[in-house]
Amino acid sequence: MKTINDYLTIKEFNEVLFENKKIEISKELIDRVNNCYDFLQSFSKNKVIYGVNTGFGPMAQYRIQEQDQLQLQYNLIRSHSSGTGQPLSAEHVKASILARLNSLSLGKSGIHISVIELMRELINRDITPLIFAHGGVGASGDLVQLAHLALVLIGEGEVFYRGERRETKAVFQELGLTPIEIKLREGLALINGTSVMTGIGIVNTYKAQKLIDWSIKASCFINELVQAYDDHFSVELNQAKLHEGQRDVAQAMRNHLADSQLIRRRHEHLYNGNNSEDIFKEKVQEYYSLRCVPQILGPIFDTVRSVEAILEKEINSANDNPIVDVATQHVYHGGNFHGDYISLEMDRLKLVVTKLSMLAERQLNYLLNSKINELLPPFVNLGKLGFNFGMQGVQFTATSTTAENQALSTSMYVHSIPNNNDNQDIVSMGTNAAVICSKVIENAFEVLAIEWITIAQAVEALDIEDRLSSASRSVYRELRELVPVFKEDIVMYPIVNNVKEYLIK
Repeated sequence: MKTINDYLTIKEFNEVLFENKKIEISKELIDRVNNCYDFLQSFSKNKVIYGVNTGFGPMAQYRIQEQDQLQLQYNLIRSHSSGTGQPLSAEHVKASILARLNSLSLGKSGIHISVIELMRELINRDITPLIFAHGGVGASGDLVQLAHLALVLIGEGEVFYRGERRETKAVFQELGLTPIEIKLREGLALINGTSVMTGIGIVNTYKAQKLIDWSIKASCFINELVQAYDDHFSVELNQAKLHEGQRDVAQAMRNHLADSQLIRRRHEHLYNGNNSEDIFKEKVQEYYSLRCVPQILGPIFDTVRSVEAILEKEINSANDNPIVDVATQHVYHGGNFHGDYISLEMDRLKLVVTKLSMLAERQLNYLLNSKINELLPPFVNLGKLGFNFGMQGVQFTATSTTAENQALSTSMYVHSIPNNNDNQDIVSMGTNAAVICSKVIENAFEVLAIEWITIAQAVEALDIEDRLSSASRSVYRELRELVPVFKEDIVMYPIVNNVKEYLIK
């Protein structure tokens, strides 16, 4: 059980999301939210407060009479539940709800505590509101996507529950849940924030960390396959540069390869004074995709960590409009809903994940091209050359998917299109950036899956399992549970998908 109170770390967020920890709300949180609600209810009388007694967006110049103010909130939710495209995944939606709950719990939004309590139930009972990928421009936050969440909270729309897509009303009745009733400005407070892009962003960083880990392990494996020298991941070489990510990647490689019987020491081979030939038989240096792993994955490692830091700040920020400040007894109008921080970070993240997929594709090509590795049969084909195909067919998929990542890496952050009668004249496109980033990450897992199948076949081709490091042997044996050694041609797509799921889990 995780009690939501004040500051929620990324680690705690991920425990709820991926370890299925239940959440509870503290008395301090309840008091904070109630105090803010009570203040705004009193303060808003005889004052012009956006979204309480005015219209929305460019319609803010129109006063809303008291008898229509609550209906206004319902109108907003229903009219903006206009998303299209594929439904967001259950983990993306759960992350979005948790991010919105945490932001609203800061006591700066003037919402009724019932909103927090019902969102808690959605999380704890694994009820997934139907939210579509398309619709948000990320300026007044994730208006469209969050409207679909709000629609469920008022007992309308649809949810996924126990594997079925059902009417919200039926599921709530079955579970004894009561929809919220609009009290003041709950409609605007729910949809006017950055929680969907931020929630998806946290899922993205979690999976990106896994990609880095698997990419480091794959790089170590390939270094063992070719019996590379150890100095490119040495302490001395990598301490000569001051970047933490590079040093951490090199350290991870040293740890992984510590007991390998295949990695060589340069001083034993090229520094022993016995190399007198004019053309050296052994490679003096490996290709960049093997030798520059700390320098390539290092900035990716650093980027993921810095993106996480921004996301953690965002989930602990009040990101709607206006901001209600009980301490100063004032309501401040502005633009905390603007998603530029998240949009920029999602662009950065998808850029580095694309580079990671490019590294995997180049390493894969190295293994498949016998002319450059001078070690393995073409396409790591363990069958009859010319008759069987080995990994030849599946390389096309890796190449195609990497190319898609490169195309998807075009920035959303600089793709602002004015809308909303030019009220939203510059927007973040942060929701799109987060969704596209998640696609780039999924693609990267597919490329890595193909690389890992190839690595497993290469170990068999060279008959080196017993000489691998203990870390590599452990991974190799797990892979062989999913990928039996094959010489005859087999249908590859089920194997690729199984390995992809293994890497993600």
